[in-house]
Amino acid sequence: MVEKQYIDLFEQYRRELDDNSVEGLNRHRDKAFEVFSKIGFPTSKDEDYKYSNIVDAFDDDLGLNLRNIPIPVNPYDAFKCDVPNLSSHVFFLINDRYYRDAQNNEPLPETVFVGSLQDFSQQYPDVFAKHYAQIADYSDNGVVAYNTMFAQDGFVVYVPKNVQIEKPLQLINILRGGVDLNVNRRILIIAEENAQVKLLVCDHAVDDVHFVVTQVTEIFADKSAQIDYYELEENSVKVTRLTSLFSEQMENSNVVTSGITLHNGYTRNNYRFRLLGEHAEAHVGGLAICDKKQHVDNYVFVDHAVPNCLSNELFKNVLDEQATGAFCGRILVEKDAQKTLAYQTNRNLCISPDARIYSKPQLEIYADDVKCSHGLTTGQLDEDALFYLRARGIDKEEARLLLMVAFTRDVLDLIRIDSLQERLEHLINKRFRGELLRCGNCNVCKYFD
Repeated sequence: MVEKQYIDLFEQYRRELDDNSVEGLNRHRDKAFEVFSKIGFPTSKDEDYKYSNIVDAFDDDLGLNLRNIPIPVNPYDAFKCDVPNLSSHVFFLINDRYYRDAQNNEPLPETVFVGSLQDFSQQYPDVFAKHYAQIADYSDNGVVAYNTMFAQDGFVVYVPKNVQIEKPLQLINILRGGVDLNVNRRILIIAEENAQVKLLVCDHAVDDVHFVVTQVTEIFADKSAQIDYYELEENSVKVTRLTSLFSEQMENSNVVTSGITLHNGYTRNNYRFRLLGEHAEAHVGGLAICDKKQHVDNYVFVDHAVPNCLSNELFKNVLDEQATGAFCGRILVEKDAQKTLAYQTNRNLCISPDARIYSKPQLEIYADDVKCSHGLTTGQLDEDALFYLRARGIDKEEARLLLMVAFTRDVLDLIRIDSLQERLEHLINKRFRGELLRCGNCNVCKYFD
């Protein structure tokens, strides 16, 4: 059993985990361990993981930084990447540890906290206890339980009532290691009543080793709060990335999330949204561009628990060569959630005859006054559109590229940072052209080709 080595490891090194973390994180380990010991990792026998047998990733000799030792890297030397004109506040996680020596950031409002999960748990113990490991339900999720067992630090954004952060925040996750490594990181975003914040999270691998990453993100949007959360994955083919995002929203809140995978190895993204206050809106987008034998699996569950809420999902995949993709979307409209508006769309483009996509849209509705829909299309490039472009003097390869870029456009339209939209359009164009991926003056992307 794959899980036994991690159960034994946890029991053997529990004291080291506690000694190198803080009480706020430590108090959740036993319960998470109990759940993980019982259910273990999900396998392809589980319906929701039918096309992602992630347990195989853990059946390897992986190192863990159980003593939370700082990794000897200066991210400002290794990583000089900034989305042009984004003008963001920049922060770093090195593997799963917060990098404390952030430089050149303008001051944030005094009441705002952005930084280490450990520090936040000690400076705001009541707020931390209310949200950490409370939004992310791991009672039936072995990966989240595993992450909660081993997580020692992470990244927090806390924006108090009526505070609006105009300038976007940017978190850069750098994977660094001399041996194959398991990394378990946490992200916590709390926006209190009428608060606003935008966060871009970028993932990069520095070293040419295998990484297995679990990431748990918890988002809480209070009344009339607005949160934008964007993820950009540009990892090496040796990275297995398993993310779980949980979001809870109160009245009139607005949450926009979008996950863009431009380069990866093996990716599984779980999204779980709960709309708990009337007139809450959740807009969920995803785009994956894969080739070779890359794999991306997106699972989305949106729970409409109260009336008068809106959710909108749009996920697209562009798959070439022997790449595989999967999408499973489930919308639950509970009995009292009248006047719900819920829309789900999955569009897939298979460039190669060997590419594969598996899709399963679902609606589960227990209210009778709702407007809900789901749509699914899978196909190849439109031959009529190709003919139209070629008839106007555009060569075949350029015409194909223009159509593929156009296919991705409406996912980018969900992003509410203009400079980020423009930069992503440029990167997508480069990706389709097969050029080396770099998002600026970046020195960490050398293993992409």
